[in-house]
Amino acid sequence: MKAHFENCFKYQNGSFVKTSFPVDSIQGGNSIDFNFNNCFIFPAFCDVHVHLREPGFFYKETIATGTAACARGGYTDVFSMPNLNPVPDSVENMMVQREIIERDAVINVHPYVSITVGQLGDALADFDGLAPICAGYSDDGRGVQSEEMMRSAMIKAKELGKIIVAHCEDNSLLNGGYIHGGEYSKANGHKGICSESEWKPIARDLKLVEEIGCKYHVCHISTKESVQIIREAKARGVDVTCETGPHYLVMNDSMLKDEGRFKMNPPIRSEDDRLALIEGIKDGTIDMIATDHAPHSVEEKSKGLAGSMMGIVGIETAFPILYTKLVKEGVLSLEKLIELMSINPRKRFGLPETEDYCVYDLEKAYRIDPNEFVSKGRSTPFENETVFGKCELTVCGGKAVWICEK
Repeated sequence: MKAHFENCFKYQNGSFVKTSFPVDSIQGGNSIDFNFNNCFIFPAFCDVHVHLREPGFFYKETIATGTAACARGGYTDVFSMPNLNPVPDSVENMMVQREIIERDAVINVHPYVSITVGQLGDALADFDGLAPICAGYSDDGRGVQSEEMMRSAMIKAKELGKIIVAHCEDNSLLNGGYIHGGEYSKANGHKGICSESEWKPIARDLKLVEEIGCKYHVCHISTKESVQIIREAKARGVDVTCETGPHYLVMNDSMLKDEGRFKMNPPIRSEDDRLALIEGIKDGTIDMIATDHAPHSVEEKSKGLAGSMMGIVGIETAFPILYTKLVKEGVLSLEKLIELMSINPRKRFGLPETEDYCVYDLEKAYRIDPNEFVSKGRSTPFENETVFGKCELTVCGGKAVWICEK
């Protein structure tokens, strides 16, 4: 296919340059010429935290549907989590996943492997055998409860030059909770999750990182204490980065409804927490935004806050939500958002600067309709929200992997 960009704005070296140019050699698509006027051309997005659910849970998502959804959102590099069946805790198990990726993925997928065998926390996975074929080690979905187990993992990861990607959650502090332990949970009779269940294991782990010197990344932080603990560790020179998700940046627990689409782990927390996350974004404490795209079946998400499974989809809505609610509201610059969604994650996880790109029409307003998602997942707290920013084209490796033809 051919495309022509007229009066578009292309991100280059931290700023946007107005440009017009033709592209005659995009693979895929069809023979129609596409004209893009007054659009923005971004380096394609990179998400270091997605759940593609295959192998093992293809009824929730597949590599094919998940990566197609990523392309629709403007992503060409994603890092997939290992809570699968079989769990990629050995080379044999990992190859099951890699074969599906090689066959079905339409963008670049960088799979993590588990920290412990079966993600059960009892014994280390095959760190040595898996090192050449993994992006890092994570027991995402479960925190590593044992300090000694985490110490052993960090020592091994440092030896192999790999990164620990930590889901920080202290099970002893959960007490059956399933949403934030705040005003909404108290007023509506729901069991709450305390903030300490997140920040306490972060503090534990950062002491270990400081001692051992391994690369360490914290998943989906949601509390003000987590931001401050990581800020202080960075000031001491600890090799730590962290991510937060779009929903934590634009929502607080006063916005909850007793519906499964508002349930995720960690939960949406207080307004004070949200504001602290914004400050962490602004001062560089929080390095990147990741979606934690976590599709489930309709049935699994139809049992309210108490009975539904944890997790929402987000890969197709991340940019428009953040652009609409943060950039257009003057909270963040567009340049900063691109750093958080594309530049910083690639730097931290060792990917080169990308030639892949996505094209967004920032003037296009529309209503988020889960029935239009490419993902099998439909559960989003942003259903029916009106947003700005439509992904018109995503190009990965010179091939059009998403074209909006509507």
